[in-house]
Amino acid sequence: MYPPYDSWFPDAPIDGTYGYDRDALLAIEPAGPPAGFCDLWRGWFAVSRTVRPEPRLTALGRQGAHDLYELEHTGADGLRLRGWLALPSHGAPRVGVVHSHGYGGREAPVFDRVPDDAAVVFPVARGLGALNTGVGAPDTADEHVVHGIGSVETYSLGRCAVDLWHAADALVEVAGDLPLYYVGESFGGIGALAVPWDRRFVGVTFVVPSFGQYDVRLGLECTGSGESVRRYVAEHPEARDVLRYFDTSTAAGYLRVPVRCECALWDAAVPPPGQFAVANAVATAPSGGALELAVLPAGHAEYPGKAEDAARAAAATRAHIKTCAP
Repeated sequence: MYPPYDSWFPDAPIDGTYGYDRDALLAIEPAGPPAGFCDLWRGWFAVSRTVRPEPRLTALGRQGAHDLYELEHTGADGLRLRGWLALPSHGAPRVGVVHSHGYGGREAPVFDRVPDDAAVVFPVARGLGALNTGVGAPDTADEHVVHGIGSVETYSLGRCAVDLWHAADALVEVAGDLPLYYVGESFGGIGALAVPWDRRFVGVTFVVPSFGQYDVRLGLECTGSGESVRRYVAEHPEARDVLRYFDTSTAAGYLRVPVRCECALWDAAVPPPGQFAVANAVATAPSGGALELAVLPAGHAEYPGKAEDAARAAAATRAHIKTCAP
């Protein structure tokens, strides 16, 4: 039985289930690849290998089990981006974690999903958060999500996905040649675009991932960044051809590593069909990695028991990392 959403979210402007039950969500098919999809992403990855990250660190002191630094590194298009990097305070790191964020940006690093013996980089997307406002893209989600959408080469989501490789490069240069694990929440679903082509990654956690299955998503009103995309494409239908190269459900079908995916049954910001399309792509890929699916009662919303669910999810990610990088 579903939770009492009417009493949980009495003032919600949208029914966050969109009329889908769990069985219907598990039947959502991922979007098929457009012509040249793999060549495009492999080509971008090859170009990224020619860029030196040139990391610069500023010590910020100890946080929990880690020594924390502010990081500046080279990103795509020669931008210098800032984020945070942390190293275990005691002993050498066993694994490296690339921990992305949602469209709210990131004001500070959060270590809930990071093992004590992991080195971790917390990249901040161009234009967003406390560190990269005004760098390479607009600082509001509504503008950021359509920035550069006139071309596959300039679209902000693609540039941000490429930036993840550069953040990983900075981590490896500082911490050494480690197996890498990706954690991405909401907007952080762009990791599905980046990880399949980078063999350094051994596992992934996606939390309520965005940008999946635009064929469905563009028909659903929402309270998140997808609404700006939906309205833009309604006025500029040619942009649909660009979006096909940035569908995370398409890219997830090329993942060859174990994936933990946390998808919500109710979410007015990122419609659940798009989230489940990402998980379903992993589950149905002919030679994909193993899927660990966790179904959440709601996403992008406060609800009774959310703190307990979040604690269990964080512990599950840490366990998944240990499985992927023993």
